[in-house]
Order: sequence, then C-alpha cells, then structure tokens
Amino acid sequence: MASAQAINNNTPQAGVIADATPLVGSDLYLDVTLNGNPVGLVHLGYANGKLYGSANALRQLGLRLPKNAPAVVCLNDIAQLKIDYNVQQQTLALTAPLNQLDLATTQLNSPAETGPAASASRGALLNYDLYAEQGKESSVNTFSELRAFNALGVFSTTQLTQYSTEAHAENRFNRLDTSWRSSFPDNMLAVTLGDTLTSSLPWSRPTRIGGIQIGTDFGLRPYMPTTPLPAFLGSATLPSNVELYVNGVKYYNGEVPAGSFQINTMPNISGAGNAQVMMTDALGRTSVQNFSFYNDQQLLREGLTSWSAELGVVRENYGYASFDYASAPALSGTWRRGISNTFTAGAHAEASDGLINAGFSSDWVPGSRSGTLSLAFAASKDAGESGFLYSIGYRWSGEKLNFSTSTTATSGDYHDVATHYGTPPPSLSSNTVIGYSLASAGNVSLSYLQFRYPQESAERYVNVSWYKSISDNITLNAGFNQNVDDTRDRSLYLMVTLTTGGNLSASGTVQRTNGNTGVQLNASQTPLTDGGWGWNVAASQQASQQSGQGEVGYLGRYGKVYTGFSSVPDNQYGYAGATGSLVAMGGGIFAAREINNGFAVVSTDGIADVPVKLQNNLVGTSDARGLLLVTSLNSYQNNQISIDPTNLPANMRIDRVSVNATPADRAGTLVRFGITPVRAGLVILVDGQGKAIPEGSTATSVTGAGQSSIVGFDGMAYFDTLEPHNRLRVNTESGTCAVAFDYPDKVKGIAQIGPLVCR
Repeated sequence: MASAQAINNNTPQAGVIADATPLVGSDLYLDVTLNGNPVGLVHLGYANGKLYGSANALRQLGLRLPKNAPAVVCLNDIAQLKIDYNVQQQTLALTAPLNQLDLATTQLNSPAETGPAASASRGALLNYDLYAEQGKESSVNTFSELRAFNALGVFSTTQLTQYSTEAHAENRFNRLDTSWRSSFPDNMLAVTLGDTLTSSLPWSRPTRIGGIQIGTDFGLRPYMPTTPLPAFLGSATLPSNVELYVNGVKYYNGEVPAGSFQINTMPNISGAGNAQVMMTDALGRTSVQNFSFYNDQQLLREGLTSWSAELGVVRENYGYASFDYASAPALSGTWRRGISNTFTAGAHAEASDGLINAGFSSDWVPGSRSGTLSLAFAASKDAGESGFLYSIGYRWSGEKLNFSTSTTATSGDYHDVATHYGTPPPSLSSNTVIGYSLASAGNVSLSYLQFRYPQESAERYVNVSWYKSISDNITLNAGFNQNVDDTRDRSLYLMVTLTTGGNLSASGTVQRTNGNTGVQLNASQTPLTDGGWGWNVAASQQASQQSGQGEVGYLGRYGKVYTGFSSVPDNQYGYAGATGSLVAMGGGIFAAREINNGFAVVSTDGIADVPVKLQNNLVGTSDARGLLLVTSLNSYQNNQISIDPTNLPANMRIDRVSVNATPADRAGTLVRFGITPVRAGLVILVDGQGKAIPEGSTATSVTGAGQSSIVGFDGMAYFDTLEPHNRLRVNTESGTCAVAFDYPDKVKGIAQIGPLVCR
C-alpha cells in the first residue's frame, strides 16, 4: 500500500511545500513535477485512492484555485488535471492546461545591466597634430590635447597655434577647451567643471559655456541598453526548445520550462520588422508564432531617465580668443524619461539676463508598425518680447522604405540663450526624406529642404540620389540637387568607385554645377590597421581651372607622418605633418598613435620581451623595463589582455596570465600579472658515506616558509621557496639528519645545489 511508504508525522520538512493544515488520510512527501517542471517535495494526503493537498500549498505549487476553495482540496477532483502517481518511486507527475496555472514568466536573453568596475591610474597624455606648408608663404599650425588623470577624474585642455609668414597674418596661440571631469559609473553620472556644451533636445540649440555641468552619461554603463528592446511573449505547456528569428535571422536559441516566457532581443534592432518564435516541446511537437513590431532607438526604455543641468557664462569668439566669456550667467537644463516603451517625454529650459525659455516634447509610437510621432512646444520671454516654437515630425523605417519629415517654426520674437550672442533660431526649418530599396536596381532617395531666418526669404531645395552596387568591387552614385526658387542653381553628378584588396580604391566623378562641368579623379591606398605605407593622388578640372594633389604617408606604432604636394589655381605648395601621442604612466614614457579613448600600460615586473595580447591578438612585447603601452581600449568595458608565459624564466611565479582591463573615461589603467621571482632549487642530498638519501624520504625546510619535499631519484628534492640561508631536516627510515647551505647568487632558472652531506 502507498501508506506503507508514507512519512507518518505532520511536521513539515525543510525545503518542502507544505503548511500546518491537517490533511486527509496518510501523510506523503512526494517528488512532484508540474507540466515537466521539477517542483520538489510536496506534503500531500492519501486516502481511498485519492490525493489531497492544502489550498495554500497547491497555490505555491502553481495551480490556480478559486478564492473560495476549501482549505483541503482533492487533486483528483480538479478538472483537466492529469495525475500520474508512482507508488514505488514516490513521485507525482501533474499535467494541467496553462490557463489553470500561475507560473512565473521566464525571462530569456536578458541583457546585462551592469558592467565591470573601471579603474584609472595616475598619468598624463599629450595628443599632437603638426602641419606645415611651404608655398608663396610659409605656415605652421599645431593642435594639441593635454590630459592628466587619476582615480578622481580627468583634466583636459586643448590648444591651437597658428604661424604664417603672410603679410598681416595673425600669429597666435589659442586655448580652446579646458575642463575637469569626474565620472560615477554606478549612478551613470558625470560632473564637468570648465568649458563644455549645454545639453539640448532636437528642437533646441546647445551653447558653449564655461561653468559646471552635471548630468546623466549612459556611456558609463555601455552594457546597459537604453532604448526599448522588442520582446516576444510565448507559453509552453511542456519544457521546450525555442528559437527566435527576426527578419529571417536567428537571434536566440535556448530551453524554456513549462509556462509563459519572454524573449528579449538585442539593442541593434530598429524600425519595422517581423519575428517568428519557433517552439518544439518535449514530445517533438513544433509550433510557430508570428509577431510584427516597430522599434525606435531614439526612445528611452520604460522607467529610464536622462537629465543634465548647466550653470556658467557663455564662451564668445571660440577659436579666436582664449578667455572671452560673457558677463551674464546662463542656466540650462534638459530632462527625458521613458514613460513607457512606446512613449518618451522630454523638457528643456534656459535662463539668462532677462531671458526665460522653456519647452516640452514627446516621441510616441502609437502602434506596432505605425512609426514615431514627435511633437514639441516651447515659449520664451526676453526683455518684454515673447515668442513660441512649434515642432512636429514623423519617421518610419522598414525593410525597403524609409520616411521621415519634420517641421520646426517660430512665431513672435522667440529667443534662446544663443540668440543673445548670435543669430536667432530659424523662423522655419523643414525637411522630408524618402528612401526606397529597388532591389537589383539599387537604392533611391528623395529629399526636400526648406528654411527661413527672420526678416529673410525662404530657401528651398530638392535632392534626388541613387546608389547601386554593381559588384563587390564597383559601386555607382548619382545625384541631382535643385534650388526650387532659382532654376539656374542646380548640380548633377555621377561617381564610379572601384575597390580592390590591400585597401586600394579609385574613383571618378563627373559633375555639372550651375552650367559648368567638372571632372575629379582620385586613387588611394590606406595603410592597414597594423600600420604601413599609404598614398593618395587626386586631379580635378572645373571649367578651365585645374588642381592636383599627391601625398604619401606612413602609419606606425608611434604615430603617423605624411608629406605631399598640392597645386591649386594661383598657388602651389608642399606640406608635411605628423600626428601621435606621448604617454607618461607606470614609471615609463611611451610614444604612440593618437589616443582618443582608454588605454593600458602592461607591466611584466621588469621582465623584457614578454609577448602581450589584446583579445588574443599579439600587440607587442614588453620593453627593457618590462612595460608595454596598449591602446585602443574601450572605456568601461572588458578588454582582455594576456601574456605568453613560455618566454618567462623557470624561476618565476605568475599569479595570472589573463586580465580584463577596464579603463575609465579617456584614461589609462595599469595592468599587472603578479610575476615574482622565486628561489627555486633542486637540492641533491647524500649521507655521510656519499650515498644518495633513499627515495621517499621527507626533506623539510626549517627556515622561511617551511616547505616540505619528497626526496626522489638520486637524492634529489625540489624547493621553490628557498631563503638566502637555508637549513633542511631530512627524515629517513633509518633516522633524521640535517644539512645547511646558502642559495647561490646570480642564478638563471632553477639552481642545482649539491651534492650536500646530510649529517
């Protein structure tokens, strides 16, 4: 009988689904599965061939019971519930329709929300760009960026110098931007002190200021998706295998338990599309669900907020004056939030010297394939003058057709902070673009642009362009541009481009602009990523004027150098330039190509010629100081750096051979592998008669770490933690002996010491 295998007590066991409700008949603790999902042990009652369970326990199990269900429920009386009770194995398999179950939704392919912890070591970097030319006049121009960084943040300043022998030329040094930036990745927050640009929305204008900016920076968490991700829901009666196809491409393949599931896609899906979820259950039955979706990557996903606030004074004559700032302070703020995955709200406000400007905007996807509708409204008041801004736009992207249109208009005297230091916003700005794929006939695009500034007439243009790939190596481009208000203002061009292996390309263009015909020819070879030589030659003729240029350059590990000659109407000149960087960090100074992102200095603890790899690709070997600069790392992301230990001396201990380096924003991180030398030695032990100590004897160091070693063939015992002065105690079958010795100086590899007499 089943009761013979029952546990005859009412005390719930640890890890068992049960409560204190008395059950009918004998107590059973059965190993239960529900629709193939393992549940674990469940406390049930057994009487007259039927199973009973408490309502609370059955709800925990996943069964959906009415609210007025009795305290004890007979499983055999639940409609459509299939029961398979194995008396010998004390197992219970339950199968029910999904509409009678309350199971948690299984999340599949969920993107990572957090990234690795970033680090920044103390150091400095100088990016430089030098250019000089010699013709009728001589000139030298330089651009440089100096960065100093540590764990607290990055100080950055950029400079531009100009020198020319031309008469009346202004030879000057100009400071461009100087700032200190601290980042807080856990909060996706960045603080900038110094020169910066104010935040903006598509309908507002940024302003260059000197002051403070604090706000959200999603770049500090690059693994976290910020846009809505299309997700597809399904349900499985039994454990199943599911596959997700988006526009015919497989995006996911995995296993799901019984119940509802949700498959999340990756952030690179945009526009309208179709998806299929193919499900094969444990019995081999296959079903397919079809979905239509529309995703706009300019929206924020539900619950995500982005904001920024700035306070400072407006920078004037940027690029011409180093310290020209306005006297009146300016305040600016921007806010965006994903109200839902289909609706993102935004707001922007500015204030300065009697000016107040504020507005609101929205981006909304009203249906599964309806595109995005964008609206904005803003108002301003400036010294008694008021005005308004209106904006409406719509965009839709599909497999073949792309369409976007937007119109922004102002009325009255609409002003923003930039108006106080330049021109007001356009009173009308409108553009419409339609793109369509003609399959084998190529891609065509039609656009219309209209804009008008206050007190000026409107300008309108129509453009048609066509692109066709003839083969893997040949492409055609053609375009036509027409001024709607001036029939004589038009241009037409046709370009043929040829590419071959080895980064070699050539192109020819025929263009007719305002009644004049021009021809341009160009051929170039760009150096490979690893470096090498590159060159470029170009020639053109427009009406009766001819131009030509030739250039050759070399891209190396330490930067790029180039030189060339150019001939234009009324002037011929030669030129030369160089770009690169200098880095001081980790006790070394390094030359490299221009560095615009994160980097690392790898230390092999003074050991030279150790191969270093980035993402399993060899990038160099450590120098005589045991250092190597590794560039082109992605900030706040994992960059795997590894070493090849086969070239290390045998007496070296390595803590690790692979490290995930994660530099902070535009900074460097120091990477160490824990390479330390050890005093390793093979000690040969003999007794007083010169015979080898027997195999299997135990030799123990009574100095230092107290390492023990088993004596092997010919009395050899290996130790890797010896001291400068050592004493060993040796236990043999015939007794104990001792020996003392010094570790030899200037040993390469593993020292062989002895024979030593153990007395």
